[in-house]
Amino acid sequence: MQIDELKEKLIYINRITKVVKGGRRFTFSALVVVGDQSSKLGVAHAKAKQVTDAIKKATDLARRKLIHIPLKEGRTLHHDVFAKEGSAKVLLRSAPKGTGIIASGAIRAVCEVVGIKDIVAKSLGSSNSHNVVRACMKGLLNQLSPKNIFNLRGKKKSEITENKI
Repeated sequence: MQIDELKEKLIYINRITKVVKGGRRFTFSALVVVGDQSSKLGVAHAKAKQVTDAIKKATDLARRKLIHIPLKEGRTLHHDVFAKEGSAKVLLRSAPKGTGIIASGAIRAVCEVVGIKDIVAKSLGSSNSHNVVRACMKGLLNQLSPKNIFNLRGKKKSEITENKI
């Protein structure tokens, strides 16, 4: 995997103001997701004195923290998932081919960079971008692929599934 192949999405920028004797000092924080659009995902948050520096720091950090997300047929989830982080709750549902990404905001950005093409998602509770992204990642990681289930049971695929001729 080349570094050039990664797609980056900026989710949120925050301006932080510190009042000091001489006036106000501004710093910026950025939340960025990075992915290769075929099941790799990285999320990072960074702070700097300039907006561009904060985005660059977050992007570099996200590129270093890539994780693998199991996808069904390379386009959707294996099953429906509910996840919670803080007071942010997300419901991620697998969808049939041709549905598209029915989600908004932070969840849409995560799905686009990871390579999910068909999903229905709902964000419940808090709309805080940081917690929504964390809940979305937690949900994506908690789904069980058939390969994981075979390994957990200590069996082979042929032992569990029927071969219909």
